[in-house]
Amino acid sequence: MVFRVVRRLALLLPLTLALAACDMSMAHLAGRATDEWTHTYPLTSGGELRIVNTNGTIEVEAADGPEVVVRAEKIARAATDTGAQELLPRITIKEEVSPERVFIQTGRMDGFMIGASFEVRYHVRAPKNVFVNVANTNGRIALTGLGGKVFARTTNGAVTAKGLTGGVEARSTNGMVNIDFASVGKDPISAKTTNGGVVISLPENAKADLSVSWTNGGVNVSPDLKVEVTEKSRRRFEGRMNGGGTPIDLQTTNGGIRVRTRQTAEDPNTEPGTPTLEPRLKPERERGQSH
Repeated sequence: MVFRVVRRLALLLPLTLALAACDMSMAHLAGRATDEWTHTYPLTSGGELRIVNTNGTIEVEAADGPEVVVRAEKIARAATDTGAQELLPRITIKEEVSPERVFIQTGRMDGFMIGASFEVRYHVRAPKNVFVNVANTNGRIALTGLGGKVFARTTNGAVTAKGLTGGVEARSTNGMVNIDFASVGKDPISAKTTNGGVVISLPENAKADLSVSWTNGGVNVSPDLKVEVTEKSRRRFEGRMNGGGTPIDLQTTNGGIRVRTRQTAEDPNTEPGTPTLEPRLKPERERGQSH
């Protein structure tokens, strides 16, 4: 037994030292340099806006008009301001533009980067009804007021949205997914994460078929929502909201899932917490009247 403990400590020690060294090196990045540019692209109705980022944030907000306006902040950090300024030109942004599609991607850093870091922060205004397809590796995604289909995925970070009206597919590996809907249409809604919570805010009159599953966590459905429970087990919940309608699929491995009314929704950046309320079954008399 002692041998096993010692062996585990021996295996963990190099990783611990490496992480400590990484934290120390990041703490000494006192130098900083920034650059910014704004580009405007015309995009046809129903076209696609695609953004792929590596480190930083992606914010997309609905706007009037047929143009996409992108403001990108490049940020370089190093031990000194001079070192950061030298790193800045190596942060590149690639563009592929047509009337039907705007594709913007943070370029891969050439060469070695030791004792330095960089990020790009995208602030975007886009026509309300375009297809928004965004991906990030290290950083959050925030969406506001969009009416077209949305595909958003990040590895290390949260996906948050407010005032959406179209179909959504949101994914995170290490982070929460929090989506607020102004209305619900026919297109499916999917929100999934591995390590984090899932929060969906819906209007009270929304018609939806809920499918919720989790491994470690639970579910909390607001009692203000009219949900007829059709299946409930230790790791799964299904129900029809206002008689059923839009498919809504919510999944997490480690975290809680919360379905709540939009009127009582909190800040979309808040964590869902540990669910403590069970969805209430409708009385048999009410369930019989709903058919």
